[in-house]
Amino acid sequence: MIKAVLIDDEPLARSIVAEYLKSYPEIKIVQECNDGFEGLKAIGHHKPDLVFLDIQMPKINGFEMLELIEEPPAVIFTTAFDEYAIKAFEAHAIDYLLKPFSKERFDKALGKWLQQHRSAEPPARLPQDLRQPEEAHRIVVKEGSNIRILPVSEVVYLEAYDDYVKIFTVKEMFLKKKTMNYYEQSLDPLQFIRVHRSYIIRLSSITRIEPLEKDTHVALLKTGVRIPLSKTGYNKLKLALGL
Repeated sequence: MIKAVLIDDEPLARSIVAEYLKSYPEIKIVQECNDGFEGLKAIGHHKPDLVFLDIQMPKINGFEMLELIEEPPAVIFTTAFDEYAIKAFEAHAIDYLLKPFSKERFDKALGKWLQQHRSAEPPARLPQDLRQPEEAHRIVVKEGSNIRILPVSEVVYLEAYDDYVKIFTVKEMFLKKKTMNYYEQSLDPLQFIRVHRSYIIRLSSITRIEPLEKDTHVALLKTGVRIPLSKTGYNKLKLALGL
């Protein structure tokens, strides 16, 4: 039996997928979910083989939900919006279905996955650097078993940490399994600048720049943290600050 979870805040959209799945007796819908939080719990509980996932949902969107799963299941996206890098989905995800989609289009998407599943091929994953509009304004982080939506306006600086990135606010630190390149591309370049291979800082958090040794400098932040500047980072910072 193949287990499937439907995650969409529109009951009608879920009912259409459920109706189309009646043609596939080997697939059982183990749960239908109204939002990303509910979907996260359902995936953790049922360990489904396949998820039909909406993108724009209340609370957290589909991409943010997937970020919180260590090993996401295969995903077929269902979306009413074509602004989410559709060509990238077609190249890197199992497939996408742009609402309203026909039974023929649904069968094509599901057939693609069934072929992979039956041949034991690993499912395609979304590229890590796929930027979404919400991520310029917020970051979804975990606090133990809780999920928190962190406004980017609270971020002071970011630091590379092995396969993770440390995200620092004035009082807290969070870990995200992302890359510095991802955040360099996602964050507003007018507010954040990469000053070192291991650091990205908010421009407004800088109080001054100090010389350290010959041709080296550090940035002193309002929190008292001293961030080393590479030569390239120092030049980028001077340009950004108009120095």
